[in-house]
Amino acid sequence: MKIAFQEQQRFTQWWLWLILCIIAISAIFGFYRQIILGRPFGNVPMSDSLLIMFTALAFMLILLFASMRLNTAIDESGIRMRFFPFTGKRAAWSEIKKAEVVNYGFVGGWGIRIGTAYGTVYNTQGNRGLAIELVNGKKFLIGTQKEKEMAEAVAKLRGGNPDGHR
Repeated sequence: MKIAFQEQQRFTQWWLWLILCIIAISAIFGFYRQIILGRPFGNVPMSDSLLIMFTALAFMLILLFASMRLNTAIDESGIRMRFFPFTGKRAAWSEIKKAEVVNYGFVGGWGIRIGTAYGTVYNTQGNRGLAIELVNGKKFLIGTQKEKEMAEAVAKLRGGNPDGHR
């Protein structure tokens, strides 16, 4: 089956990685100072076990963000989305009532957002995505950095109608 559109997105915001690195460096410094050197870290130091857990959590958070990716594929069979390592969705064209690329504005951040006007939003950055309404009334949105290519693929596979309606 020939894929008409494919995209993989990651969290690439420099400020997000800066925050994560600052947290990790603080954890490493605190671990080194308190566990290795035996000198308390900070005015009100954590217990050694809590500091070890905090350091481990900081590294797990970095690993989580490094592994997260949003994969989207559109082909003759429908639309597939995988937000690794959390969830995936698949919708056949026969299940889709409407599919159109929209500017969804700000939905309270990035990642997985539940309860928006677009249903569940899956995004890593930006404010454009494929808004999908299923025949059963459920809605979801998949963020994209390639809105033009995505819109063209949807229009081509939905019979050339650029507004996403059949």
